[in-house]
Amino acid sequence: MNKKEFVEHLKKLKIDVSNDQLLKLDKYYKMLKDWNNNINLTRIIEENEVYLKHFYDSLTIVKVIDLNQINELCDVGTGAGFPGLILKIFFPELNITLIESQTKKTKFLNEVIKVLKLKKVNVVNDRVENYAKKNKGFFDIIIVRALSQLPIIIELCIPLLKINGCLIAMKGKINGEIINSVNALKMLNSKIVKVEKFKLPINNNERSLIVIKKNKTTNSKYPRFFTKIKKNPL
Repeated sequence: MNKKEFVEHLKKLKIDVSNDQLLKLDKYYKMLKDWNNNINLTRIIEENEVYLKHFYDSLTIVKVIDLNQINELCDVGTGAGFPGLILKIFFPELNITLIESQTKKTKFLNEVIKVLKLKKVNVVNDRVENYAKKNKGFFDIIIVRALSQLPIIIELCIPLLKINGCLIAMKGKINGEIINSVNALKMLNSKIVKVEKFKLPINNNERSLIVIKKNKTTNSKYPRFFTKIKKNPL
């Protein structure tokens, strides 16, 4: 996806792109490429691939949520800032928290925020299960992009949501993940309210957006330590 195609396809998502946003994306890409020489940020580094599989893909979340109506948003396991920093560039009024456990990646995130002069972005260098213990019920929306299997994502993230808040899992093919999540949804008092399936332009790769609503307060024992979650998913 070249830059012209990027702009054209965002229009189909009802997103207009300004020159300032394109400039920020260009700086972001150059930083990603430079830092990736020393730090393993992403295996996708060719420019057209980044614009499609990182930049455009991050913004497809508008298919299921109106980000203009959201206050507090959290991107769990953000890595090199996808989708969180891309959403911040296009929806600057969002209060965004980026959770990333790898210190080297948080250094990159903070440098991008500084260079692009982004405001109201909080970078947390911690594991999400640790952060959740002290920040339960805080966020309106939590976004997870290709972090883990859905039952694990549900246990890690639902505790951070306000009641009636939503977790949005950005996935490729989901196969049996929804069926395998029935117990986790029940234990975490949450429900899948929408599944949006589509294909990326250019390469036609399959994508799925799973929207999960938190209906009631989460039991204080969740999330468990990650070793227990991984060994015995709900």
